[in-house]
Amino acid sequence: MENLTKTFKALSDPNRIRILKLLEVQPLCVCEITWILGLAASTVSKHLSILKEAGFIFDHKDNKWVNYYLNDTNRSKYVSEIMPLIKKWLSDDKIIEKDRNRMEFADRTKICIP
Repeated sequence: MENLTKTFKALSDPNRIRILKLLEVQPLCVCEITWILGLAASTVSKHLSILKEAGFIFDHKDNKWVNYYLNDTNRSKYVSEIMPLIKKWLSDDKIIEKDRNRMEFADRTKICIP
């Protein structure tokens, strides 16, 4: 029951779904996600923590960056079953489209403070 609750909690916020849809395209760091979504870094960090705890994402340190990735392996049963659906959903959503367009201009070397 606990894993199912974590899964639905992770999906209960539109910004967390937006993050998942961004990470479908490419790995991103916190400052890139913050810039794309227009949210505070602390808010994005909290969203990432919830997504990570549920098994949707993982992070990997690459020099001075911590990149976030969709977790395509080692997921809970619930995440494994719902992730293919999430990838199909919202492909024509205006907010998701706007986020992905903005992502093209997210240059971590310019927007992130080292």
